[in-house]
Amino acid sequence: MSSRLFAISFDAHRPERLAQFWSGVLGLERADDPCDGVALLSGNDAGYRLGFRPSHKPKAAQNRLHFDLTSSSPEDQQETVAKALALGAQRADVGQGPDASHVVLADPEGNEFCVIEPGNNFLAGCGFVGALACDGSQTVGYFWSEALGWPLVWDQDEETAIQSPDGGTKITWGGPPLMPDPGKDLHFDLVPDGDQRAEVERLLSLGAKRLDSGDGGDGAVLLADPDGNEFRVLARR
Repeated sequence: MSSRLFAISFDAHRPERLAQFWSGVLGLERADDPCDGVALLSGNDAGYRLGFRPSHKPKAAQNRLHFDLTSSSPEDQQETVAKALALGAQRADVGQGPDASHVVLADPEGNEFCVIEPGNNFLAGCGFVGALACDGSQTVGYFWSEALGWPLVWDQDEETAIQSPDGGTKITWGGPPLMPDPGKDLHFDLVPDGDQRAEVERLLSLGAKRLDSGDGGDGAVLLADPDGNEFRVLARR
């Protein structure tokens, strides 16, 4: 029994507007979405979608999860930055310093993301969305490796990373200390390979926790990983 990463979903005040931004930056097509929101096909070997779910949560701090976009050349990096800015992004300061070779931006709702310099060997071959970089513990890296059946591709000094056996986007965790809950963030939507209830029990045995509401909408079950990050187990589809 395992789960498939169906979507990486944004909490969005204006889902349609935010989906248009990311579609323009990444060149992604719209997907049918049976849930209450908007979805894009990622076109990534890891097989997930991008989801945009209506949320009224205010953004209180820097996101724990953000995308690292890759570049093939300095010109390519600057083209991505220019396109994002033209579509409504803004430059963001997360303490990277003036000598940083990557560029930090924020989308129209303040979600930070990075445009990585060319020549980054760790992200080589991962695609345009090279990584979903997460603030999180070694324990949560181990949890998601077991939950998704994605092998660890990095495990050193409390930093971990996993990647789908099919390749594509890596998911990384930077180790302690854990940043405060930003309120409005990105989340995982999972689809079980088998029975939803049995899969929820498996995830609980791995270290997930039931949340008080427990209802993720549309028949989904709302859980939290060992670091307290909310995620949804959707009904099997």
